[in-house]
Amino acid sequence: MAAVTGASSISLLRSAPQQFHQNLALSRTNGLKSVSLAGYGRSSLSFGLQQRSLRLRVSCAAKPETVAKVSKIVRKQLALPDDSAVTGESKFSELGADSLDTVEIVMGLEEEFGISVEEDSAQTIATVQDAADLIEKLIEKNKA
Repeated sequence: MAAVTGASSISLLRSAPQQFHQNLALSRTNGLKSVSLAGYGRSSLSFGLQQRSLRLRVSCAAKPETVAKVSKIVRKQLALPDDSAVTGESKFSELGADSLDTVEIVMGLEEEFGISVEEDSAQTIATVQDAADLIEKLIEKNKA
């Protein structure tokens, strides 16, 4: 036995008993909410589907010069040695920054690049690359 709720179209196929007792083929799942299958009294299967929205995120990496400047500011703020490895992928937390350090890094970036970073945007910065990308975005926005 099969029960389907919220489906716009559905077809059920039976295969040989030694294989699968029931196959469920959905030609379109738009609006499908749940499916329940009972296999000849032996077992039952029930599952629900959720519709997920697709998100497209396009981002361009910041210029290497911007990443280098951000790395230098991060090194200075966190009192890291000049030879310490700070790259675009470096996470502030892994470099030893706490929330106060991050605020001070953002303030240093604002001063260096002549920008103003909103609090919401500042909270999304986790890596050197995040900071560099945001800086270039804000610089472009200020030019427009």
